[in-house]
Amino acid sequence: MIFLQNISYRFPNRDLLFNHINLTIPTHSKSALVGSNGMGKSTLLKLIANEIQPLEGNLNIQGDLYYVPQMFGNFNHLTIAECLKIDQKLHALHKITNGEVDEVYFEILNDDWDIEVRSQLALQYWGLDPLDLDQKLESLSGGQKTKVFLAGLQINHPDIILLDEPTNHLDLEGRNLLYDYIHKTNSTVVIVSHDRSLLNLVDAIFELSNQGISTYGGNFDFYIEQKEIETEALHNDIHSKERALKKAKEKERETIERKQKLDARGKQKQEKSGVARIMMNTLRNNAEKNTSKLKNVHAEKINDISGDLRELRSSVKNTGQMKVNFDDSNLHLGKILIVAEDINFKYNEKFLWLQDLTVEIRSGDRISIKGSNGSGKTTLIKLLLGSLEPTAGTITRTDFNSIYIDQEYSIINRKATVYEFAQKFNDNALQESEVKTILSRFLFGKETWDKKGEMLSGGERLRLLLCVLSISKRVPDVIILDEPTNNLDLQNVEILTHSIKDYKGTLLVISHDEIFLDEIGVEKEIVLD
Repeated sequence: MIFLQNISYRFPNRDLLFNHINLTIPTHSKSALVGSNGMGKSTLLKLIANEIQPLEGNLNIQGDLYYVPQMFGNFNHLTIAECLKIDQKLHALHKITNGEVDEVYFEILNDDWDIEVRSQLALQYWGLDPLDLDQKLESLSGGQKTKVFLAGLQINHPDIILLDEPTNHLDLEGRNLLYDYIHKTNSTVVIVSHDRSLLNLVDAIFELSNQGISTYGGNFDFYIEQKEIETEALHNDIHSKERALKKAKEKERETIERKQKLDARGKQKQEKSGVARIMMNTLRNNAEKNTSKLKNVHAEKINDISGDLRELRSSVKNTGQMKVNFDDSNLHLGKILIVAEDINFKYNEKFLWLQDLTVEIRSGDRISIKGSNGSGKTTLIKLLLGSLEPTAGTITRTDFNSIYIDQEYSIINRKATVYEFAQKFNDNALQESEVKTILSRFLFGKETWDKKGEMLSGGERLRLLLCVLSISKRVPDVIILDEPTNNLDLQNVEILTHSIKDYKGTLLVISHDEIFLDEIGVEKEIVLD
């Protein structure tokens, strides 16, 4: 059982993230935390894991807990054994086998005599070659680090499992192993992820927003269905408020016009009947006061409806307005762009692939490049684009322009401001006001125009990149996406999907997200062994 009551949390810079939120997660349940970037999903996991402390409120965590973080920088100085929380047992085991008979070592080991063997078996289960448990974590790749922490699940058998973006660096084999583990485990599982296949394994979704936490009793597909129903209801409410606002304004106009006509008739009668001037002024003042009061009544009603309408409109997602309207590539469909014949590449005098590769890429192709971690997916891209030369084989290319988008969006100048970077792509000679209008369409208001690239989140970098592609008149003939959905929340994955699915050029994608690949219309694949 996980029980959070009136939890508030403030960042060290004094920004308040949570304010009196409540959450109950039943024992043996499998649930996920979803929400936009910055809502605090990872922070909430850290609070549950006791990595950080709340400003106020109560946490009641019942059971042994195991936490797999998203970022591993804080663990790089630790050994694999320390990360797996078995270092003390291993130390005790080695002392005992070397002849030490101190009772303390036996208490620490607690009859776990096969701890070392079980640890290696767990690492092998996750596809890791035999590792030295005293090896530092910093010596491993991102995917290997994730698998080390996942191996701790089989070693520690926790009651509660917290997973923060566990599939970010996993290859397809690793993802399938994780899916299988989550499906079979009886532990309480809480997941933060944008991996929709993983999210469909849970039985409850908790959505974090500015309004707090909303609960949806089902998997991710069920959550999407409910959100679509809510969105439809929201649009109906907006249309209803718009009609009410129009009717209120018409009512105000009709009422004021009728009052003015009645006042005018009354004035004519008074003039004909010879009412004294001083009395006429008094009656006129009273009429003006009544008219003013009437206007205030209607204005208050109109303001209330307008306020409700603004609030409803602000709740509508802005994904549609951020779509990039790509022009067609200048290259005719089917034109051969790249021919790679029997290519291979050597790392440390060893060829990367067991068999040489032959690849042909034509204009309009949508190709995914798949393979396990370390199989050379990114290397293949660099070979095809010409930034690396093959050790064996030949590559011929025609003229084309391309854009390479990696998971860190490294193309964005970290030192340039948002506006400066946008202007570098302004080869259309757009006016300053037009550039700023497009920036605003991609949710970059004037308060962000001086914000530097290094301060942007992954989702903001994606939006900025899509924005500058909208500003530029140069349509890339080839777009290369290297793990593009890593570090993105679900809304930004949706933005990327909508933007890229109608692109008519050539698309090369490195991704393990099968749902994303399907939604953007990938038709061919290159599988690396």
